[in-house]
Amino acid sequence: MSNKIEDHYLIPKHSIVKEENVPALLEKLNASKDKLPAILKSDPAIKKLKPKKGDIIKIERNSETAGKAIYYRVVK
Repeated sequence: MSNKIEDHYLIPKHSIVKEENVPALLEKLNASKDKLPAILKSDPAIKKLKPKKGDIIKIERNSETAGKAIYYRVVK
């Protein structure tokens, strides 16, 4: 049994959006990085990703109504 927080069944999948995909993503969202909600670099769910300030994190949550819901956060 794993004791890693990122392996807990309630923690959704987190990944870093590749830098080359950021402009298209922001255009699709009609937003800029400063308009995205923040996530702290020290957040236990993303520590293993070793994010840098300004990285965009993609969060994939299972949803009973939508199947899969995707959220984006910028690392602060």
